[in-house]
Amino acid sequence: MTLYARRPVLGLLGAAVLGLIAAPAGAQVLIERPMPEMRVEVIPPPPHPGWHWVPGHWAWQGVAWVWRPGHYVANAVPPMPAVIVETPPPAPGPRAFWVRGHYVWQGMGWRWIPGHWVRG
Repeated sequence: MTLYARRPVLGLLGAAVLGLIAAPAGAQVLIERPMPEMRVEVIPPPPHPGWHWVPGHWAWQGVAWVWRPGHYVANAVPPMPAVIVETPPPAPGPRAFWVRGHYVWQGMGWRWIPGHWVRG
């Protein structure tokens, strides 16, 4: 699945309740801060011939997902790579939530930001 695929999203409460019901005794419950749905962007004409579009995407910034709108760059833009499937390590505490890994555009290409725990 790529970052652009649409997927159902459970709310935090629903995910927590589902995890509590489905998890065997003593198992860790994974509470995730899900990435919002992708936004539809209208791509304007390029500012100069030969410029390339970097699609908008979500990026985690400390406490929330932030939309980084699409924009043009002078260099070629490769497609966003396939999402890396990660297995979260044990939570550092009961109030922690998981932020899944994701790609962000940085300068000349896509950079993978690994998934990590954030204390709630």
